Amino acid sequence: MKIDIVKPEMEMYSGTIKSATFPGTEGSFGVLKDHAPLISTLQKGEIEVVDEHDLEKTFQINGGVVEVLDNKIIVLAE
Repeated sequence: MKIDIVKPEMEMYSGTIKSATFPGTEGSFGVLKDHAPLISTLQKGEIEVVDEHDLEKTFQINGGVVEVLDNKIIVLAE
């Protein structure tokens, strides 16, 4: 899966991952390969990703929106 995490002033992360966990406004949720299409709002918290080498990375956000479609994730973060 490909992920792009961007803030208005910069790109935070772009790469290939195995999984991601997001701080949704209705509760946290995870995304794996072949996830159903999804658009969700995000609250302040941490995005956690596991990259293709099984390394865990964490990114702090203050909210935003995530779109999942065809094994591509785009996060517009605050």
